[in-house]
Amino acid sequence: MYLALLRAVRTTTLFQASSSRRAARRQRLGAGPPRAEPGGRGDRPAPQRGLARTELGGGKGRELRGARGASLGRAPPGERRRLAASLAAALPSPPRCRAGGGGSARAAPQGEVAVSWRPSAEFAGNMYRGEGTVPASPADVWECIRPAAGGLRTRWDRNVKDFEVIETVSDTISVCRTTTPSAFMRIISPREFVDVVLTKQYEDGTMLSAATNVEHALCPPQAHFVRGFNYPCGCFCIPIPGESDKTQLLSFFQTDLGGYLPQTVVESFFPASIAGFYSNLTKAVKTLKL
Repeated sequence: MYLALLRAVRTTTLFQASSSRRAARRQRLGAGPPRAEPGGRGDRPAPQRGLARTELGGGKGRELRGARGASLGRAPPGERRRLAASLAAALPSPPRCRAGGGGSARAAPQGEVAVSWRPSAEFAGNMYRGEGTVPASPADVWECIRPAAGGLRTRWDRNVKDFEVIETVSDTISVCRTTTPSAFMRIISPREFVDVVLTKQYEDGTMLSAATNVEHALCPPQAHFVRGFNYPCGCFCIPIPGESDKTQLLSFFQTDLGGYLPQTVVESFFPASIAGFYSNLTKAVKTLKL
């Protein structure tokens, strides 16, 4: 079902570059000196190699090329829309993300969160998948997670410190900046992410919020933050037939935190963080005035 929905919004596939092409680009890029550590303990920003990937925004933008994404040059609105559509198409169907590589999609029991992962095809890390049932209507769950300036996300999600819209491309596409606080006993320093964000509602009531990293002329890397990179990721709010007060929430995360974090730290952080995301969301839909 989900694969068909994602294919319906696909107009191009900018994020299917092979690992060999990514490696070749990295070899052609030079490495600059690392910046000073913005905070935390033991975490350091990675050298500024290929930091500029895709530039969006105003007028006389330079064409930027790098290791982490496609080059759109000045990126007219049509290109931005195609980028947003392609990120939705890049998300996998639920069965492929199950441990063992098979099976059919079904909701996890209420109060339980199923977290699984596999190597990402986009970067040298993992794609994480979370699935759980939230005791609230899809509309209420969506109100808590929808990507909007002044939304509720910063009030309940401990991993989101601030969220701002840099540019509104259309009613369903925007460029956004998200900052996160230090985490994991401050081993992970504050991060910032700049993404193209796509929202979509389907005929069966399913709502999708999807994002992928982008570079924007109005949002260069900021001091005191390490720039992280989201690869095609998103959340599906799925109605459960016959249970209007419950929502199946299916999420995919592919995040390169950047910096000099040990792989063991990253692999320990994400499963616990995803479980906390579901737990805090469940509390939020009960306590926030929606």
